[in-house]
Amino acid sequence: MSADGPDRAGDGSVDATARVVDGAAATDEERQVEAALRPRRLAEFPGQQRVRDQLGLVLEAARRRQAPPDHVLLSGPPGLGKTTLAMIISAELEQPMRITSGPAIQHAGDLAAVLSSLVEGEVLFVDEIHRMARPAEELLYLAMEDFRVDVIVGKGPGATAIPLELPPFTVVGATTRAGLLPAPLRDRFGFTGHLDYYSTEDLQRILVRSAGLLEIEATRDGIYEIASRSRGTPRIANRLLRRVRDWAQVHGQHIVDHEAALAALELFDVDQQGLDRLDRAVLEALCKRFGGGPVGLGTLAVAVGEEPDTVETVAEPYLVREGYIVRTPRGRSASRTAWEHLGLTPPHPGVAQDQLPIGEQPGRLDH
Repeated sequence: MSADGPDRAGDGSVDATARVVDGAAATDEERQVEAALRPRRLAEFPGQQRVRDQLGLVLEAARRRQAPPDHVLLSGPPGLGKTTLAMIISAELEQPMRITSGPAIQHAGDLAAVLSSLVEGEVLFVDEIHRMARPAEELLYLAMEDFRVDVIVGKGPGATAIPLELPPFTVVGATTRAGLLPAPLRDRFGFTGHLDYYSTEDLQRILVRSAGLLEIEATRDGIYEIASRSRGTPRIANRLLRRVRDWAQVHGQHIVDHEAALAALELFDVDQQGLDRLDRAVLEALCKRFGGGPVGLGTLAVAVGEEPDTVETVAEPYLVREGYIVRTPRGRSASRTAWEHLGLTPPHPGVAQDQLPIGEQPGRLDH
């Protein structure tokens, strides 16, 4: 990294693909470790107290009725525990679990094959359910409500729909973008739980538990430093814990303390606010190259060498939540917090970019 910011290619773009906070390059071994750290029961699940209490009530009522619970929809940003909660639901009900994902179901026949093989009481977990193909969604409507699917036999005028009865089962859907779910599908879920970002205190409890499972000796200060930079996300916290452990082992230490956490997180470009290379690249592009904006998403993505979807779904949610970026009708603008974080002076002293009237804001059209 250069002294004035992220490394740039010859065309001025930023190499911001290697991110320790999103696990884009996570190995199979790391995924296995992450799976081993998942809580197995609802009582072990940290944080999300309201969702946990509501879900516990739904599951206990279903157990007392000796019937499958209503279908469950879990929404929220990545890494907050939606998959873990789905597995907990299966464990609490003592029922088998079938796992699939929205992108894997692109035809109604794909979904029909899965549904027809379910047993009574089984939990069907559909990750990223908002990305299912429309024909499959329409088939799922009927299956969730009436426990029935219509299998089409033949083609053309001679095609015949044969109804196939299904045993009662429970769909658990997970989505990072609940607004993209069509209303008919969303309305068929009897319980909807939204997961929020975790507090630093909750992340500390998670890291203490993870350190114990991984047999990592850690100090309270070291745990706090990792938790405070984890963006309110357990997945990121656990990943950073393993990277700090690696640093400590390589440097001849056998304990994750405050000094080890500081050195390792600096090595992996995670600053005190939890911003990493891509986050800072976005802020630098906004402030240094576009004068604070507003600038369109596509233009901003080109400036940092990423796809627009990556900037919008990976970097932007945290930057907007923490007040570094403001989304306006004409594009993304840098707030005063962003300028101050980069050690720069806003171009309009006393007036934040996001407070200018839309008609007075220079910049590019959003798209």
